[in-house]
Amino acid sequence: MSVTYKPKKKKRARTHGFLKRMSSPGGKKVLSSRRRKKRQKISP
Repeated sequence: MSVTYKPKKKKRARTHGFLKRMSSPGGKKVLSSRRRKKRQKISP
């Protein structure tokens, strides 16, 4: 058996990063709600 989760910074950024969030209307909504909540990090 191998470990299921093998983290990669580039893949994480490409799927959950700021540019990906900005590219869709839903993602923009996510960012705005996180800004409203005054999150330290709005996206990884």
